Amino acid sequence: MPRIEFEPKLDFKDVLLRPKRSTLKSRADVDLDREYIFRNSKATYTGVPVVASNMDTVGTFEMASALNNHKMFTTIHKHYSVDEWKAFAASVPVETFNNLAISSGISENDWNKLNEVIKALPQLKYICLDVANGYSESFVDFIRRVREAYPTHTIMAGNVVTGEMVEELILSGADIVKVGIGPGSVCTTRKKAG
Repeated sequence: MPRIEFEPKLDFKDVLLRPKRSTLKSRADVDLDREYIFRNSKATYTGVPVVASNMDTVGTFEMASALNNHKMFTTIHKHYSVDEWKAFAASVPVETFNNLAISSGISENDWNKLNEVIKALPQLKYICLDVANGYSESFVDFIRRVREAYPTHTIMAGNVVTGEMVEELILSGADIVKVGIGPGSVCTTRKKAG
């Protein structure tokens, strides 16, 4: 039975990463490159772990090209057509695909389009499965379906906010979990869905 939780919950705006003294003389001396080996895909990623969101005004092909120059990552929004994906792939170096993911919802149409784009562009290695609120069995089932179809692709999934659901998504096949529901200035998911 559902219950109301009265304990305070923190969000990104409530937390400060406490600065510490550094031996670096300049911010230019900082090396942001990191290497990750993902749990489910077993793939390795090396780059700067800054990710442009798959919002339709942010996760664009233009953003991916620009951020790739700095080894940063872009999750491409899901509204591009298969033909637009093909045209983009033909216009950029293949290395660009080391720093971008195709995004998908969880409908049957989304599934069909995801398969079509991946078939046309085998250089795609990253998949972002995105719903506003990841607390549904259908979302978890979709992650399992994608993991089964693409065992060596790295899967991002979200959005969730609790440790229990992060664990569920990872055990279902996600390698990266997007945390936070509705933190953006124009997003109403948190207000409408709780």
